[in-house]
Amino acid sequence: MEFAQGYHGGAHTVDLTGVVPERASRKYRRLTLADRAFIQAARSLPAPVSMRGIAAELGVAPSTVSREITAHSVRHGRDRKYVAEVAHYRALAVRPRPRPGKLTDPRLRARVVAGLNQKHSPQQVAHRLRVDFPDHPELQVSHETIYQALYVQGKGALRHELTVEKALRSGRTGRVPQSKLPRRSNRPWLAGARLSDRPAEVDDRAVPGHWEGDLVVGPGNSGLVTLVERQTRFALVGRLPGVRDSMTVVELMQRMIRGLPSEFVRTITWDQGQEMAQHHTFTIATGCRMYFWDPHSPWQRGTNENLNGLIRDFYPKGTNFNQVTDEEIAGMQDLLNDRPRQTGSSDLRV
Repeated sequence: MEFAQGYHGGAHTVDLTGVVPERASRKYRRLTLADRAFIQAARSLPAPVSMRGIAAELGVAPSTVSREITAHSVRHGRDRKYVAEVAHYRALAVRPRPRPGKLTDPRLRARVVAGLNQKHSPQQVAHRLRVDFPDHPELQVSHETIYQALYVQGKGALRHELTVEKALRSGRTGRVPQSKLPRRSNRPWLAGARLSDRPAEVDDRAVPGHWEGDLVVGPGNSGLVTLVERQTRFALVGRLPGVRDSMTVVELMQRMIRGLPSEFVRTITWDQGQEMAQHHTFTIATGCRMYFWDPHSPWQRGTNENLNGLIRDFYPKGTNFNQVTDEEIAGMQDLLNDRPRQTGSSDLRV
């Protein structure tokens, strides 16, 4: 999907492929937290995206989007505001509770445990129950329900009732418990924006316009937003106004890149912190795509790590940036961009 939405009147064509959830078919489905984050971003623009536009992108009916916003908006002063996280938790709270599982029946549970203790597989246990109790559906259960009770429900409570450690008759130790499987990220803004999704041209620094970003933090919620272009090492530094929430960070970034040619601001790669939860708003407003480093991988962002080290030469750890003026930060930025950098075998002065 493309939005012709500029920042401060400028027109940009923004390709949101991979930035927003993939388009789904127009059949009923529950909205995810990522869907709701997109709704919030699209409705927060100076010229909000229409209900139909949002619905088309998410692959749901316009009435679904309308009901979602009406039902889960919260009062904000005299107005009502849609907040993705609040809407998601409200929706979860009213979702119907699942029915009790069949294995809560003590008679059925005892027979399942007995079969597993005899080293029968869940498939064999389920089949034997159908044969032994053809006229008693309450004493029958599917093999998948047994698997669920072994490895999912109640952290595998059924598994603890077995008198043998290995209940599955395979060459493996059994299904991998859910606790060992990769879990769905609690950072929905990473969808489609991980480092593996980033264009390959960013890696070799042959094309300008690809940036690395980070926060340099200080006490009292003070901090700096630091951006450095990977090819030229050109740096931008902005001071946060005493708060570090996501909207404040992305709005400061919009001001920092304002005036730069669009071909010089193609992507920004950041770490996976909460300060980028609203990065969809930044992308829609500026046309610059956001990507995120792998966790605990500082070697992936060496250019920005180097910039932050240079900034600490000016402002050591413990500096309260609320006591530093914007003019002082701008002066430091000029000095950083005027110093020679060693890049390969040649010096580069921006």
